[in-house]
Amino acid sequence: MPQTKRDYYEVLGVERSASPEELKRAYRSLAMKLHPDRNGGDPEAELRFKEVGEAYQVLSDPGRRQRYDTFGQVDDGYAQGGAFNFQSAFDLFDMFFGGGGVQRQRTGPRRGSDLRLQVTIEFEQAITGVTRTFEITKPTACSDCSGTGAKPGTSATVCKECQGRGQVQRVRQSLLGQMVTVEPCPRCHGEGQVVESPCPTCHGQGLVDETKSIEVQIPAGVDNEMQVRVPGEGAAGPRGGPAGDLYLVITVRPHDLLVRRGMTIIYECPITVSQAALGDTIEVPTVDGPAMMTVKPGTQYGEQVRLAGKGAPDPRTGRRGDEVVRLRVVIPTKLTDRQRHLLRELSPPDGKPHPVRKGFFEHIKDAIGI
Repeated sequence: MPQTKRDYYEVLGVERSASPEELKRAYRSLAMKLHPDRNGGDPEAELRFKEVGEAYQVLSDPGRRQRYDTFGQVDDGYAQGGAFNFQSAFDLFDMFFGGGGVQRQRTGPRRGSDLRLQVTIEFEQAITGVTRTFEITKPTACSDCSGTGAKPGTSATVCKECQGRGQVQRVRQSLLGQMVTVEPCPRCHGEGQVVESPCPTCHGQGLVDETKSIEVQIPAGVDNEMQVRVPGEGAAGPRGGPAGDLYLVITVRPHDLLVRRGMTIIYECPITVSQAALGDTIEVPTVDGPAMMTVKPGTQYGEQVRLAGKGAPDPRTGRRGDEVVRLRVVIPTKLTDRQRHLLRELSPPDGKPHPVRKGFFEHIKDAIGI
């Protein structure tokens, strides 16, 4: 099942009013607990480790946190496709803990990379949710060698240079003495295993490109640049490693009449002078279909009517916002003499508008020059 990103405060287990110090303590505790090297390469722990890092990366930055609190998302590099990934999570961990605490030894099968797919949906589909079917081509475990990369009947052997650790230590002399660095093993390229007899089908890679049809339920309430995660539908991991995830990056086509601002839907509604003066019952478009709305007598230009529960849903909670109908009095530009006379009769006796703002009759007089 596809998943929208969890609330960052929920990920860290803190209140929305949490102080920077509380965020730091929460991240420290979770990052140490979920670090992949402490969980035997458990894929779920790796996902949570990445999720915790991403949440802290956003909430620890005052500017990003303010945008997240306001809009429920952060339209920066992550949303534009430069997504926070496992390397980002490890880099943040190393920076936070000063490069110590847990040594990063990736002895198990490596996880496959995440994939991204740009998806365009209609305005109404973003509000109600939609099931879509896609064809994607992605690296998949070779069926002939079961993803090992080794010729059938043979198997990969433990790398003799790194003894299966995937990393080697290099000792260098410097002005300050000996420096020890850890880097990927050049012989096995960090995999800990070496294929002596490669599979002829995948040429020892363990992976082949395969086109697959996938059905995804896009949840109600998604908006532009939001991402929907489909677990396990990314690229297969090398040497039998777990697959990454597929992220659908959403683009919503604009509506002819309605505009969305977060959970609020806005409709600019034209009404006539007589409707504004006398009141009326009118039909307005909503995402649920046409709805009847009352225009009260004496409605002024720019007044708003709020239709509760007619807005967009929150993709996390399902709670719906409102639709705001902005009333725009359409001022006629061509009038008969009788119409001009009637409008003059409706003007205040002293010819002065309301002291706070102009009424729509003053807008009419300005527009047609009476």
